[in-house]
Amino acid sequence: MHKPRMQLLASFDIASLQYLDARGQATQALPDFATPDTLVAFYRQMTLARMVDDRAVKMQRTGQLGTYPSSLGQEAIGVGVGAAMAKEDVYCPNYRETGALLERGVTIQEIYTIWGGDERGQNFRHARHDLPLSVPIATQMLHGAGVAFALKYKHEQLDEPISVAVTTGGDGSTSRGDFYETINLAGDWQLPLVVVINNNQWAISLPRSKQTACKTLAQKAVAAGIPSLQVDGNDVIAVREAVGDAIERARSGAGPSLIEAVSYRLCDHTTADDASRYQPKEELNEAWSREPLRRLRAYMQAHGFWGESQEEEMQRELNQVLENAVREYRATPKDAATAIFDHLYETLPEAFLEQYQQLRGER
Repeated sequence: MHKPRMQLLASFDIASLQYLDARGQATQALPDFATPDTLVAFYRQMTLARMVDDRAVKMQRTGQLGTYPSSLGQEAIGVGVGAAMAKEDVYCPNYRETGALLERGVTIQEIYTIWGGDERGQNFRHARHDLPLSVPIATQMLHGAGVAFALKYKHEQLDEPISVAVTTGGDGSTSRGDFYETINLAGDWQLPLVVVINNNQWAISLPRSKQTACKTLAQKAVAAGIPSLQVDGNDVIAVREAVGDAIERARSGAGPSLIEAVSYRLCDHTTADDASRYQPKEELNEAWSREPLRRLRAYMQAHGFWGESQEEEMQRELNQVLENAVREYRATPKDAATAIFDHLYETLPEAFLEQYQQLRGER
């Protein structure tokens, strides 16, 4: 049978970046920012994020919070992303973002307030222009593209410096149309947008192997003409380096990027889930050997700038920080029941007037 001759029009490679392996040993020379002081700061923030999550789960179990999504095992992604961003950049997050929120200056009390069902927690005291957490899957990515367009417009029309929008999502978000619309628009319009995918291997109970035939999630960016990179999501140094480079690329006017950070969800999808029903126990146990805190701690100990005394002192300090935040959250007066209407409508529709009056106790 005759086979027609064809010309190769394009080919693509997907690279992977790692600085610390699962045992905490360097696989190559570390970047300049990875000084002992910086690595200790990363480790502190990752530890705090894990403690905040652990307490949140306990508070949910005792009726003090609503459904909560832990980031256990994924702390390096959040901290790495947050550390790479400049203050003037805009964060458009999904919901599994404890580490990044802490890096952006969001307080623990605000995090608990959000998951306690009080939207006032989204009125961030410090990260004033960051967007609220987004629970619907991948919708925040379209918001990120819109923000990036606005930032580019302000640069071109008002001669302001370029700020960058950073949006995050899980592996399941790359199966949504919002994701493809986002990267297509960002690539075509060369928007200052960085998309970070937390590939934690599970979209609720659906394993990554059943979501897509792609060998990597990073390669999905190829169709949009966007540079992409896969990083070890348990290596905070690699995440910080990759996201930082992508942000600076966008800031220079070179357009968007996509980063796939490979991790593993060491917890239930949320407190409304029971992952033991679908996660293979052997796989979960093996994933614990690669987790990010143990990895970074091993490197710091091996290089002599971390030890048992520093660990104990940090744990005492962070426990006090956490207890203070919990007390502040518990002492926060409840918002008025009418807040559900007050912050949604400028002028209350007549159809809701009776309900509003009932909430105010007028009827």
